[in-house]
Amino acid sequence: MFGDLGKMMKLLAKLKTALPAMQEQLAASEYTATTGNGAVKASVNGRMALTDLQIDRDLLPDAELDTVLIEDLVKAAISAAQAKASEAAERAMHDLTGGMDMPPGMDQLM
Repeated sequence: MFGDLGKMMKLLAKLKTALPAMQEQLAASEYTATTGNGAVKASVNGRMALTDLQIDRDLLPDAELDTVLIEDLVKAAISAAQAKASEAAERAMHDLTGGMDMPPGMDQLM
């Protein structure tokens, strides 16, 4: 039991020093996803905030393409980019902790 406590204390000390740099690196990263065969592209940063959205101009003048489809494509692109950012954050935390399970609530640090 105390061996695990010792490991946890070492890990917490490591987190205290390494976590801010990792969070900064993730925040500076950008993740991009596309939908509709590249018709819509969305980018988010490591904080999962939308940083860029591009809609292929060829979509807009098409009278048969309704706005619901465009909105669905935009939502899907944003969701996919956010998922990529989230996965990168989880991988970074896993690497930082050496795969050790963290106590409840520690994932909120990301």
